[in-house]
Amino acid sequence: MVGIVAYGGYVPRRRLSRPAVHEANKWFAPGLRGLAVGERAMANWDEDSITMAVEAARDCLTGLSPAAVRQTYFASTTLPFKDRQNAGVIGAALLLDEGVLAADLGGSQKAGTSALIAGLTAAQAGLTTLVAAADKRPARVASSQELQYGDGAAAVLCGSERVIARLLGHRSTSVDFVDHFRGADAEFDYAWEERWIRDEGYLKIVPPAIRAALAACGLDGKAVTHFLMPSLMPVASRQIARQVGIGESAIREPLAATVGDTGAAHPLVLLVHTLQTAEPGDRILVAGFGQGVDVVVLEVTAEVKSLPARRGVRGWLARRKEETNYLRFLAFQDLLPLDKGMRAEFDKRTALSILWRKRDMLYGMVGGRCRICGTVQFPQSVVCVNPECRAPGSQDAYPMSGLTATVQSWSADALTYSPDPPSYYGMITFPEGGRLTADFTDCDPEQIQVGAAMRMTFRIRDVDMARGGFKRYFWKATPA
Repeated sequence: MVGIVAYGGYVPRRRLSRPAVHEANKWFAPGLRGLAVGERAMANWDEDSITMAVEAARDCLTGLSPAAVRQTYFASTTLPFKDRQNAGVIGAALLLDEGVLAADLGGSQKAGTSALIAGLTAAQAGLTTLVAAADKRPARVASSQELQYGDGAAAVLCGSERVIARLLGHRSTSVDFVDHFRGADAEFDYAWEERWIRDEGYLKIVPPAIRAALAACGLDGKAVTHFLMPSLMPVASRQIARQVGIGESAIREPLAATVGDTGAAHPLVLLVHTLQTAEPGDRILVAGFGQGVDVVVLEVTAEVKSLPARRGVRGWLARRKEETNYLRFLAFQDLLPLDKGMRAEFDKRTALSILWRKRDMLYGMVGGRCRICGTVQFPQSVVCVNPECRAPGSQDAYPMSGLTATVQSWSADALTYSPDPPSYYGMITFPEGGRLTADFTDCDPEQIQVGAAMRMTFRIRDVDMARGGFKRYFWKATPA
């Protein structure tokens, strides 16, 4: 049996109020009033598609060993690097074996489902495969996309043991139907007319693929328990369901009011959201549209009840903070050229040689544990830091990113430059041993107290804009 063996999700903590966006832009675009309902997920300034994918993948691997992963695919249309393997950064943060195959998939909104099909195909060959998808799509100010888009990520582990959702079949078509596009040097998407996209695209391309996928599984539309069809036009999924005989009760709500459309990640975001409450025997049909369509049909097994607890999409949805400051959103999206001041003017050059030599420490947050006295420290050193030991060359690698720390001391610095002032940082300690001065993120003043529990999260440390926008990633502390 081949299928999905684990899942994980991630939704940023901040949720931008759509009424606040409309209030700021109604002088120019009053027609957007109809979309000014609910909220959309808003990534922090130190988040991108890589960091969100890492969080979703960590959630997916809860209770599992990264050593089991033999392949990893990362799907996104907003890859932070055009010429650097983004999936490799994710693998380094997760401490995946360097002998795994890693690949980036992009160029289409169905990249997430294409990666899923690739992962399931690899699982049929005996290769346990991690599939992650994330997007942080920019949009023009006062556009409908600004309100409809959202940031988020999802991940699934494909394998053949303890399968929670077995693969029944899949179908793909590839046609150059251009509903929207973003050129190589363009900053924003350019979209065509909605009615034409719906009538000539969704309603003519998707139904035949769904019928073919169901026929290959020996099923009809009535057998589908959950129909996942992301679209910026909610009416499209309902019309498609009617065409192929899927009951209206099977159509899953696309999380438009709470998350927004997360691009290439959205089919997997909806899949994870569905799996969190699915029952054994439920049949899930997930479709990804974009220059064709991917259709995947799954059946939930009894193993879904035995999967260790994880946050998934639902858990991250419950961890929210309303954001009504539209200017902060624009600044985080690099759409508001703020005067950063002289304190922001320092060299951020990254020594790539040091990054290579220290990659386990920087990306994997690997410390050391003395095999003589058991003392844990971060970072590793040649000599044990325990004054009663001081053994040389005694350090074994000790991953620390999954540990919970406590705040020993902290500061809120309003003088140091930060994209989201004040800058919170402090000394954190781990019960197992080891301490470091860490930046804090996604926190409010009342959450930062001495003794407060903190978890580690993979984030952007800073960006070297003088040398092509190289992003430096490291681990920050956030309230557990």
